[in-house]
Amino acid sequence: MSPRPDLNSHAARLTALLGLAITSLSCAISQQQEVELGASYATQIDSQLPLIRDTRVVSYITALGNQLAAVTDTRGLTWHFAVVDSKEVNAFAVPGGWVYVNRGLIARAQTMNELAGVLGHEIGHITLRHTVDQMQQSQKVNGGLMALCTLTKVCDSGAGQAAINLGGTALFAKYSRDDEAQADEEGVATLVKARIDPNGIPWMFRILLAERQSNPSAVDAFFATHPLEESRIAATLKQIAVYTPAQLKGLQVDSDAYQAMRRRLNALPPSPTPKPAAK
Repeated sequence: MSPRPDLNSHAARLTALLGLAITSLSCAISQQQEVELGASYATQIDSQLPLIRDTRVVSYITALGNQLAAVTDTRGLTWHFAVVDSKEVNAFAVPGGWVYVNRGLIARAQTMNELAGVLGHEIGHITLRHTVDQMQQSQKVNGGLMALCTLTKVCDSGAGQAAINLGGTALFAKYSRDDEAQADEEGVATLVKARIDPNGIPWMFRILLAERQSNPSAVDAFFATHPLEESRIAATLKQIAVYTPAQLKGLQVDSDAYQAMRRRLNALPPSPTPKPAAK
């Protein structure tokens, strides 16, 4: 049996990092602090969330994510991509270069560019440092308690554990509409630079909005952190229309490798049932 991690020590380190981040909202944290904070979050997320470990699935998602990050990251971050084994539809980003996408979202993404749009959007939240801003705002309100209870076992928080099990639903506060619009714009530009058809972004929005009408519980986690209305479809289509036909010609929509990954994912055992919150 592996030794039990020193959670009190880890909590103290995370608290110190959070303290650096929230000393003043007018004082931006450094890239090193951002990466260290992200690594602390990711360590706890990876130990609490059920993650897909299948080599073929993880390799594909990592390759696609790195393809996108390579054309937009100007800070030289080391990127990490993971698939959460949850039927809930969601995706979320952690400061410093960590991106998580739920199995349930991949199941809805019919073509490669739809999933690429989601990854490009989440990468945008990191490159634009929305994840840092979001963390600063939530810690200003909660004084570090929410992160410590949710991301460690120091508080033995049943509610926090349930949030983790839902695949990142409550790890961060809801993004603002401005943040979402900026991440959408960044996602469109990233996909074009990576030679992937950016129409996957509005196509995915349509899928999610349609499911909200027919099966709202399946997409509650996504909409809890990503405000999405019809106007975002129109906005992304407008952004895509700025590009000339020549710039959009030949951009990749789908691939055999993507469809093979989806078949592989669908053949894996069903996702575990989330644990209920402790009473």
